[in-house]
Amino acid sequence: MQTKLRMAGLLFLTFVAGLLWTTALAAAPKPKIKQVIFGGKPQFVGIASWYGQQHQGLKMANGKPFDRRKLTAAAWNLPLGTVLRVVNLKNGKSVVVTLTDRGPHPRLNRVLDLSEAAAEKLGYLKEGLTSVFISRVPTGRLESAKINAQLTEPPAGVEEQPAAEKAVVTASL
Repeated sequence: MQTKLRMAGLLFLTFVAGLLWTTALAAAPKPKIKQVIFGGKPQFVGIASWYGQQHQGLKMANGKPFDRRKLTAAAWNLPLGTVLRVVNLKNGKSVVVTLTDRGPHPRLNRVLDLSEAAAEKLGYLKEGLTSVFISRVPTGRLESAKINAQLTEPPAGVEEQPAAEKAVVTASL
């Protein structure tokens, strides 16, 4: 009987602890991101921070070591590998970065963490935070065009123009 009471008490404490833990997570504020649809593409406005020396060499979400001298960023709401254009709304400077990591923590109310190199190009290293406009950079595959240097015969029924008319047409262009 006493063992059953202990087990029930332990189960009850585990249940209460679980409730307290999940409510604390649910109460964490979400980052203040304003989504703007312009030209059919979602774009975002929010606060960005930067990180540098303290994270140098640490493993990122993409599995590679962090390098503060590369133009990279961290965000939660976009897929890894996404290429973004980030514009500092205070001075108009912009930079193109690749999303390589997850962050910043949701309680910080920031939309993006940039590498030190990206923050330097945007001109807000000393401030630490800045308002930014974020948009995706379209990435597409470029294919080479096949060029055929052979001459083709004119279609049947098309007559050649006299040389005098050719000269007039060429001169008018």
